[in-house]
Amino acid sequence: MSQYLITGGAPINGKIKASGNKNAALPCIAAAILSDAPVILRNIPEIEDVQVMLDVYRSFGGSVEQLEPNAYRLCLGNIKEPRVPADAAKKIRASILFAGPLLARTGKAILPPPGGDVIGRRRLDTHFLALTDLGAAVSTKDAFVFSAKKLKGADIFLDEASVTATENAVMAAVLAEGITIINNAAGEPHVQDLCRMLVSMGAVIEGIGSNILTITGVKKLGPCDYSIGADYMEVGSFIGLAAATRGELEITGPKPSDLRPAKIAFSKLGIVWEHEGNVLHVPKKQALKVNHDLGGMIPKIDDAPWPGFPPDLTSIIIVVATQVEGTVLVHEKMFESRMFFVDKLIGMGARIVLCDPHRAVISGPAKLAGSELTSPDVRAGMAMVIAALTAEGKSIIRNVYQIERGYENLVERLSALGAKIERGD
Repeated sequence: MSQYLITGGAPINGKIKASGNKNAALPCIAAAILSDAPVILRNIPEIEDVQVMLDVYRSFGGSVEQLEPNAYRLCLGNIKEPRVPADAAKKIRASILFAGPLLARTGKAILPPPGGDVIGRRRLDTHFLALTDLGAAVSTKDAFVFSAKKLKGADIFLDEASVTATENAVMAAVLAEGITIINNAAGEPHVQDLCRMLVSMGAVIEGIGSNILTITGVKKLGPCDYSIGADYMEVGSFIGLAAATRGELEITGPKPSDLRPAKIAFSKLGIVWEHEGNVLHVPKKQALKVNHDLGGMIPKIDDAPWPGFPPDLTSIIIVVATQVEGTVLVHEKMFESRMFFVDKLIGMGARIVLCDPHRAVISGPAKLAGSELTSPDVRAGMAMVIAALTAEGKSIIRNVYQIERGYENLVERLSALGAKIERGD
């Protein structure tokens, strides 16, 4: 099992380019199934989850050509069998994203239950309800089997603002007969990326970025050449790393609008940044002091569906808070197992009280010591990297496969910023 060997205690400094948004790349690869014409996707991160999705695309008979780093040309004529391979489905939760496009193009989709991060109960009911509203029949006996002679537009109300359920519903609806209205739709930047890609292929989608999407079905989608946006989760992680190690960082690529919710949360910890064009600058001299709410009350940072603070940055901001003077409450409302990694931070010297599976009180600053850690998921793994680079002494982080599912060439990129990190076996 691969591991990271990290020596902490030094600030990171320099310039880095943000990778493409992982959570946009995965549905965009699935959406390429909707056309038999060539689809070119650019700014695709070179990470494990992307390679798994491309392997699934190939399993349907599709061709995948890498044009240059981070750019792929995909083309799929006749689909051999609309079945996602079981071994691929176990690796990533995003395998569920093939349900909508396979159903729209072939009238059938067969998917084993998806894998992915173990961060709590991640229900799939919303996917089934949305696709059923569009006319699909669903069986869940041995595998998830979706079938429909013809998908028809419908007025859908999602029972939760699920990102992947919204994406599946949109991909199914673009080729459905008539008009589909998706109420309580997710509006995250990666959902917007998928919708804009589909529009570039000829889809008709209104309300992009809002919680109501109106889709007018078309008979056929064509080719496209689309570049996805920067990964604002990665950017938020790098902002946290720079602040926690008291370093200075310039990040190229992120859109200011993608980081508005994160900026509010980080400001509660005294962390600021400047944004000019597509360049974000994290200054070296940060206050790193909790800004109390009115009346001197302890502030709360809580996650929520877009445009709330992203749940994927909860792990990151907990680690950063250990290095900030004062006390803050972090409330993870969406996943009941995401916070269980904090016992490892406590073992490193962090002053954290885990109130329950959803709430933690962090008091800082705390002097962290190097430790042996195991990454449970993508974001907690990156949080451990930040903790190790902040800590005094040496740390070992195992199961780094989980981290590298979401962060492109992490060791090389962090090393270029002065981080003492090596990858070993």
